[in-house]
Amino acid sequence: MMQFNLSLFLGVTATLFRAASAAPGALQGRSVTALSTSDLSSLAPFTQFARAAYCSTSKLSGWSCGAACAANSDFQPTLVGGDGNAIQIYFVGFSPSQNSIIVAHEGTDPTQLLSDLTDLNILMGSLSTTLFPGVSSAVQVHAGFRDEHAKTAPAILAEVKRLISVKGTTNVAIVGHSLGGALAELDSLFLTLNLPSSISIKAVTYGTPRVGAPAFAALIDSKVPNFRRINNEDDIVPIVPGRFLGFQHPHGEVHILSPGNAVSCPGDDDATDAQCQIQSVPNVLEGNILNHLGPYEGIYIGTLFCT
Repeated sequence: MMQFNLSLFLGVTATLFRAASAAPGALQGRSVTALSTSDLSSLAPFTQFARAAYCSTSKLSGWSCGAACAANSDFQPTLVGGDGNAIQIYFVGFSPSQNSIIVAHEGTDPTQLLSDLTDLNILMGSLSTTLFPGVSSAVQVHAGFRDEHAKTAPAILAEVKRLISVKGTTNVAIVGHSLGGALAELDSLFLTLNLPSSISIKAVTYGTPRVGAPAFAALIDSKVPNFRRINNEDDIVPIVPGRFLGFQHPHGEVHILSPGNAVSCPGDDDATDAQCQIQSVPNVLEGNILNHLGPYEGIYIGTLFCT
């Protein structure tokens, strides 16, 4: 199983092949820093939560999804939903070891047509002011991701609010891989805007495509400072949709160069540093779709790895 599989890319436009990450204007230089071993290790619980989101709802309800669930054995799922097709699988619950509410979203299963159509819809549109109060209509995002997010947002918000009250925690962490990462990115802004300012929002995404325009990236930058988007080696998914189409990633990039070797790339994806994703994978023909599955520090993510 993989998301945004190669046949899917071959069915998009020739322009994506030619300039998936290109955009008018000069790129900027920046300084990168290596992540420490402890910093990399601290990401593992969230990687396993993202992996677990590919498991069946029956396994998630009983938290019996094999290694992914065993890695966070104290987690208490309280809301599980979706069908992996019309609605991506998701779960919400409480992690005592993290002292945090966890929200996780499944990525795309290419065998499910409706999910693939969501990925192919690269038109942009405004965010709902009901779900995203106070956000200007000028803030544009991928319409397919936006519409998929809206299907689960009210239920997730209600459960997060309930758990905040019941568990007494002020921490919420949102995770996801590929399309699930895009939904987690939208959730990070959605929950920030709809929860009290005393709640600490953290987002960790993996192999995430670009979600919105520069104005959306800037909003994530300002509203969700604890945001990390992790890219693995030559994965091609994080460079689509192309910057030439008006899309841009927010801050928080962590680029895995090889096992045990990753760098933090500051700023949005508009830089020239060869160690970061936008330059290491200049177009989809020079990338490797298998890197989309991992390993993310030894952990593979996808339906095949829900054991």
